Amino acid sequence: MRAFEILTRIAFGLASLVLMVLAGALIFYAGSGVWESFRVPDRSIGATALEAVGYTVIATAVFDVGKYLLEEEAIRGREMRNAGEARRSLTKFISTIIIAVLLEALVTVFEAGKEDPRLMIYPTMLLLAGGLLIVGLGVYQRLSADAEVKVRDPVEDD
Repeated sequence: MRAFEILTRIAFGLASLVLMVLAGALIFYAGSGVWESFRVPDRSIGATALEAVGYTVIATAVFDVGKYLLEEEAIRGREMRNAGEARRSLTKFISTIIIAVLLEALVTVFEAGKEDPRLMIYPTMLLLAGGLLIVGLGVYQRLSADAEVKVRDPVEDD
């Protein structure tokens, strides 16, 4: 059983490092696209910059997933020390995903608004999904904080 745990941690560690390298590659690609738009006169700097923001947002989310896997699965293992630690870790992770979804929605709104108003369905759905994620995170925070208090201070029925 111990060998499987070590193998699993190595696999999660490698996967997280690959994700972090890929996130770096996305940021490099976004930066090189912006640099190229300054050098080539017929490329639109605005569109390229918006595209670079989208790539950077995705790269940030991918990097955070890699960091999460490295910290929670490869280094510390699966088990959290307590419910509060698990809540904070999951909240931090989901918050990054929410930010990525909402920033992608914002970038897509600008892109779609310039091209065709009929293309606004996708960014609108992203905004709604981001809003639902925020509400879901709030509900999770409230319920898990209440449960954490109940576990710490059980009320006796006398």
